[in-house]
Amino acid sequence: MKLVFAGTPEVAVPALDALIASGRHEVAAVVTRPDAPAGRGRRLIASPVAERAAEAGIEVLRPLKPRDPEFLARLAEIGPDCCPVVAYGALLPRVALDVPAHGWVNLHFSLLPAWRGAAPVQHSVMAGDEITGASTFLIEEGLDSGPVYGTVTEQVRPTDTSGDLLTRLAFAGAGLLAATMDGIEDGTLKAVPQPAEGITLAPKINVEDAKVEWSAPALRVDRVVRGCTPAPGAWTVFRGERLKLIQVTPVPERTELAPAEIAVGKNSVHVGTGSYAVELLWVQAQGKKPMRAADWARGVRIGTGETLGA
Repeated sequence: MKLVFAGTPEVAVPALDALIASGRHEVAAVVTRPDAPAGRGRRLIASPVAERAAEAGIEVLRPLKPRDPEFLARLAEIGPDCCPVVAYGALLPRVALDVPAHGWVNLHFSLLPAWRGAAPVQHSVMAGDEITGASTFLIEEGLDSGPVYGTVTEQVRPTDTSGDLLTRLAFAGAGLLAATMDGIEDGTLKAVPQPAEGITLAPKINVEDAKVEWSAPALRVDRVVRGCTPAPGAWTVFRGERLKLIQVTPVPERTELAPAEIAVGKNSVHVGTGSYAVELLWVQAQGKKPMRAADWARGVRIGTGETLGA
């Protein structure tokens, strides 16, 4: 088939690579978000998908909005049979959805209908899921509600951050998306409506969602830290300044600390929660680089009875 691939961040690149490498389909063009300012100089930087497409000699389309007339005209001119999508980052209007004969097929990083929305992997980690996966589905105008072509499953490991899990899903999902394109072309794959039960939502995680509540159980604290790593980054407050929490680990045997109470050992920093303590392993103070929590604690000279949080 002739394909127009839509995607923007690094997590979409493995899927684009898989489609280019398959040799079975022609990736005629790529649709991605416009170049965005980044870094200290705030100069415009192309998206990872745009960079990869340019390397492969593939036309790159960067509409401000997918309903822009120039973009729609070029899409119709290319005449794709199908448009595979991975984390494109913009809502597709009906006029765009109707262009390819086989529609737009999204690779979504959950087992639908669980975790529909912008942050499925983060919510899966924060909820304590043991199994998650990726799904390919036909895009409709509803939120991730279209019929599903296929799925792959992935175990959520006890120490996984959302970044760890998303990296694995990006590669597993790339194979799934390529196989879905093959099945659509062969006519051997039919999309199946999602069940009405089991729907959960995964809205974008904002900075306030990433604030650690020390009255919560230790397992919840651990899941929030892992789910918000690398972005937006779990955090708390120490002496009126924000402290980023990069890695913690539950310590079930330590139950004497009150929620948010800090206990500093020779090479350890423990904090009480609503159940038992967690050990801080890596932190990042405001304006500083990430460091081991024990080194941070030595530097700030934590006093007896000091706490984290507001």
